[in-house]
Order: sequence, then C-alpha cells, then structure tokens
Amino acid sequence: MKKFFFLTAGSLSVLLGVIGIVVPLLPTVPFLLLAAYLYAKGSERFYLWLIHHKWLGTILTNYKEGKGIPIRIRIYSVVFLWVTIGASIVFLIEDTAAKIIMLLVASGITLRLMLMKSKE
Repeated sequence: MKKFFFLTAGSLSVLLGVIGIVVPLLPTVPFLLLAAYLYAKGSERFYLWLIHHKWLGTILTNYKEGKGIPIRIRIYSVVFLWVTIGASIVFLIEDTAAKIIMLLVASGITLRLMLMKSKE
C-alpha cells in the first residue's frame, strides 16, 4: 500500500511539474523534487527514469548542481508569464485589486528569474 501511495503521489507531482513548465504561476522544480523523493521511496525504477529523463532529469540535475537556468528558458518564461498575465488582466479580470496583485506577483517572479544564476 505504501509503494502504491508513493508511486501515485510521485506521478501526480511529475504531472504538476510538467504543467508548471507551461503555466507561469505553477512551480516546476519543487514538484519534480517532490516526485524524485516519492519515487525514491516507492520505486527505484521510476526514480531512475525521472532523474535520467531527457528534460525532467536535466531540470533536476541543473537545480541540484546549482547551474542555473539557460538564458533561452529564462527569456521564454518571462515572455510567457507577461503574455498570460497581461491577457488575464485585460480580458478576464475586472477587479482592480486583483489586477494589482497579479502585476505584483508577475513582477516578483520576473525579479526572481532575473536574479537566478544563468546557465551558459
């Protein structure tokens, strides 16, 4: 039963991490780190698959080794963040306070991304 829990929770974490790659406000790395932990507890096969995965494993390795974010990914993330936040503010949200909060969150995420180490 424990193994099933760890595998299910790990798979859910991987799914949320993958969604986080394209959804600006959903974090990727924390979910992938959680998935690696859960897979390590539940199945060596799934853990090895994750850490050796072409894209997901690279994200984990870069984070673990403190290599930073490639500049191309940083630019993509910031552009995607502001396009989605901007569209939400213009077309979906009417409340001024909510618009301000979204602008502050987007600004904070942008600042965090800009302050992170760049991977050459």
